[in-house]
Amino acid sequence: MLFRNATLADGRRRDVRVSGETIAAVGEGLDATEGERVLDATGKRLLPGMIDAHVHFREPGDSHKETWDTGSHSAAAGGVTTVVDQPNTSPPTVDGAAFDEKADLAEASLVDFGLNGGVTADWDPDSLFDRDVFALGEVFLADSTGNMGIEEPLFVDALAEADARDVTVTVHAEDASLFNISARERDDADAWSAYRTARAEAAAVRRACEVAADRETRIHVAHTSTPEGIDAATEAGMTCEVTPHHMYLSRSDLRGLGTHGRMNPPLRREKRRQRVYDRVVEGEVDMIATDHAPHTAEEKDADIWDAPSGVPGVETALPLLLADARTGALTYERVRDLTAANPADVFDLPAKGRVAEGMDADLVLVDPGKTHPIRADRLHTKCDWTPFEGREAVFPELTLVRGTVVYERDPDDRPGGDSESFGAAVGENVRAGTDRAGDEDGDDDSTTRGERQTESIADLAAEVVEESPDDDRP
Repeated sequence: MLFRNATLADGRRRDVRVSGETIAAVGEGLDATEGERVLDATGKRLLPGMIDAHVHFREPGDSHKETWDTGSHSAAAGGVTTVVDQPNTSPPTVDGAAFDEKADLAEASLVDFGLNGGVTADWDPDSLFDRDVFALGEVFLADSTGNMGIEEPLFVDALAEADARDVTVTVHAEDASLFNISARERDDADAWSAYRTARAEAAAVRRACEVAADRETRIHVAHTSTPEGIDAATEAGMTCEVTPHHMYLSRSDLRGLGTHGRMNPPLRREKRRQRVYDRVVEGEVDMIATDHAPHTAEEKDADIWDAPSGVPGVETALPLLLADARTGALTYERVRDLTAANPADVFDLPAKGRVAEGMDADLVLVDPGKTHPIRADRLHTKCDWTPFEGREAVFPELTLVRGTVVYERDPDDRPGGDSESFGAAVGENVRAGTDRAGDEDGDDDSTTRGERQTESIADLAAEVVEESPDDDRP
């Protein structure tokens, strides 16, 4: 395949040739070869596929919510070419046998994948790490879906086990001792946000970073929802992610979302949301990851204390970010770094994340001049709703995974329209192919905080985050 006159994230207009699974050439005036499919990409953006480092595809155990087939279709339609599945399935991915069961199910994936290992009191690190584990975590420092919350001594043991095997640890950081118990007396949709306070996240991030720094290990902080949590990770030299729902939604949106807006960590006040968004723009956040956590609408339509936590997002994340790039709120380069280049660096995927010669041909073609409203009935997840209903977004026209077209639609048709087509299940475990290299010359001028030395943060951990008990302050 040859893309002609495509605009890359940095604004350069280039021809891009795909041969087999890799990008064979990036240049100007490339001549088409016999039998090569040529696409005129004039006026369109060609970007590296998104690496979503945080999804819950629900298999095994809850296939009525999502499957590897439906989840990966949703990912491909949203421009995501690699997903990382979390361990809180049923059974949880805490030993070799559970990993193997999930790996068999993941063969149905259209997109590449990583499988994280989990930590519970009865985990078996020896058999788990004997498999092609992507990372350890998310390690839950507070209970969430799956009831896998652990105490600090086990967290310390998990850090040691992962460090011995050079595996990154991803942390879900909330301190349950700082939850606002008085909020349990309420039954409105906002009660969940009042209960799981912002200070509970900030304190847990600080403590997790301190524990890791004391042992000279590195952690990645999942779904930071507060500016204080982001700052704590940044100052400790750790990496962090932000979800689209914490970027775009706040407690003000709960009037319309109701219990569908319950997630962990919860939505924050509007001023906090804006400060989180600002840190995304300014470079203090390493990546956007969706925490795609589907539940059916029927399950979510329950009392606030009974509704499950989580929202879908794997199909809408990149389109929402591209809509912001279209208006200038974000640059296309920042979108590339947040969704592809930085995740590849943080999680050691040298062949992914960039449009460059020798890299995996994980590519997404979009027309920034065309937006479409997000509609739940046009999405491909098995989950039958979206928290972003009606928002304008820029959806892919074409998605490639290692050179194979896994999603395509007519440029004049809407997402979810009749012209859509999907490819075969070509997804592979990215840790099983670690012998593949990236750029042949090894050049790479990008950096992430994960490459910096971790500094001591004992004095930072001693600080107290002062807020009202119900998290009223911005």
